Amino acid sequence: MLDNSHLNNISETYPILAQIDSPDDLRGLEENQLPELAEEIRAFLLQSLARTGGHLASGLGSVEITIALHYLFNTPHDRLVWDVGHQCYPHKILTGRRDRMSSMRQKGGLSGFPKITESEYDHFGAGHSSTSISAALGMAIAANAQGIDRKTVAIIGDGGMTAGMAYEALNHGGALDNDLLVILNDNEMSISPNVGAMSKYLSSIWSGKIYSSLRSGSKKVLRRIPSAWELAKRAEEHVKGMVTPGTLFEELGFSYFGPIDGHNLKDLLSLIRNLQHLSGPRMLHIVTRKGQGYTPAEEDACKFHGIGPFNPETGDVKSSNKPGTQSYTSVFSDWLVTRGASDTKLHAITPAMREGSGLVRFSEEMPDRYHDVGIAEQHAVTLAAGMAREGLKPVVAIYSTFLQRGYDQFVHDVAVQGLDVTFAVDRAGIVGADGATHTGNFDIAYCRCIPDIIMMAPANAEDMYTLLNAAYHYPGPALVRYPRDNTAQADPANVDVIAEIGKALVVRKGNRTALLVFGSLLDVALPIAEELDLSLVNMRFIKPIDESLVESLAASHDFLITLEDASIAGGAGSAVLEFLNRKQLQVPLLRLGLDDFFPSQGSRQEILQDYGLDPTTLRDAINGFTRV
Repeated sequence: MLDNSHLNNISETYPILAQIDSPDDLRGLEENQLPELAEEIRAFLLQSLARTGGHLASGLGSVEITIALHYLFNTPHDRLVWDVGHQCYPHKILTGRRDRMSSMRQKGGLSGFPKITESEYDHFGAGHSSTSISAALGMAIAANAQGIDRKTVAIIGDGGMTAGMAYEALNHGGALDNDLLVILNDNEMSISPNVGAMSKYLSSIWSGKIYSSLRSGSKKVLRRIPSAWELAKRAEEHVKGMVTPGTLFEELGFSYFGPIDGHNLKDLLSLIRNLQHLSGPRMLHIVTRKGQGYTPAEEDACKFHGIGPFNPETGDVKSSNKPGTQSYTSVFSDWLVTRGASDTKLHAITPAMREGSGLVRFSEEMPDRYHDVGIAEQHAVTLAAGMAREGLKPVVAIYSTFLQRGYDQFVHDVAVQGLDVTFAVDRAGIVGADGATHTGNFDIAYCRCIPDIIMMAPANAEDMYTLLNAAYHYPGPALVRYPRDNTAQADPANVDVIAEIGKALVVRKGNRTALLVFGSLLDVALPIAEELDLSLVNMRFIKPIDESLVESLAASHDFLITLEDASIAGGAGSAVLEFLNRKQLQVPLLRLGLDDFFPSQGSRQEILQDYGLDPTTLRDAINGFTRV
């Protein structure tokens, strides 16, 4: 049951926000009402996410720019394209979804990211970083090609600017004359002296009609005198370069303005109004603060970047961990620190996911061997390849959904050359609240086809240790995939065991039917196996599978069933099916896993149920298959 108590008496608690059911209502407000609206949105957002969890800090930091954009642009006709989506919550509040914010990231509720099927104001779906400029440029080109009078705006954070894709888009966009405005929302650096009276004055002049006309007119005249034109260009660039950091963007073909205080609505509105009258590619650099207006989030933006339900008075997160359990991520963290302490060749790499991937302790205890490359998955993989080529032992900690972005580098730079790189693939399978953009369904299918790698799926914490040890000692590319879930804590006596490559573990012996489980669904399968008297196997290795055991099971059982938290198409069950076919073993096989559709958001248990991987549905599927 969703808790909507904070919506009671909304007109009393949030008198201005209560009037806003769409951006048309926002545009009906007086400009002097907007700062108060900003504070109401912050308070509303805080109360909503305290109940549901979500990306709080980024949303608190983007309130003013969201108000300004919807106030000045004719949305949804004009296009706003958000990068990643962490900063889109105020956008959702202002675009008719205010009263559904208590359903954020829950089953049947709002997505935590922009989603084109959710609202006509969500012009492009997002979940991965650094896509907004490319998408917005494509929209601007489309508008121009179809003769549509439309403004297009891309909003990207400074973190998103660490990815090469953003610069590819800037490089292309700067060479065109399409109507594109890029908002660089810089929420990491403090407001520097550049964000003072002089900077605001110069930005106002550069964006104003008089300067624009003079600049355009002088270009026409000076181009006829080559030497004078070159001198004028250099003079303009040098003067601007002394007071702004925008020279790079100017060189890429974008007219650059800023940086300005992104929490000052008066300045934002004034400057964006000026920019609306300009044409061609422009960039506005604003400086904001993550967690703005909420002290705990201001002081610890990482903690409140993506957070579960919490106490808004104290900022304390409500823990859901059961005693005696720990997350798979924390198991990896413990293994990494232990292994790193005993082997100085181990270096850890993350593409901007230190906290999420469990690298905080390693970064603090072994900072010289910790490498955060920013949102640059392709670089992370090839960086590891270069390290491995020179004798180091790199471990790349990466989410399954983000490994997709470095796939070519994994194939070309690591696997083809047989380099010794260990991949700790977190958030494999169903991730739950983050939905389709972050799902880890596909890694088995896209990695299993690559020669000379090994790939493993632990069923519990002890498996994690033994399989990570096996991956680390394997002299080539090795992947260990594990879910965003908790498991029973490992027996310390077993943490140094090295799993034998390609060997499965028989958990119980039963009659007629053998259930082969790849990964963490073993806990779900065990009571079903006991109830139905099934043989149960913890397969552990996806590549290579334990062929001798599979052949033995096929000879001694009437039915085989595979179970995995991954796509059925091309998955681990397919590996078993291919082996049976190759050996011409005539035993019926049922493959259970994630079927051919993208998951919605919800709890991990709810989404597994959607795929028929809950205990009741699994039991029915097994009974139905073995009765044939």
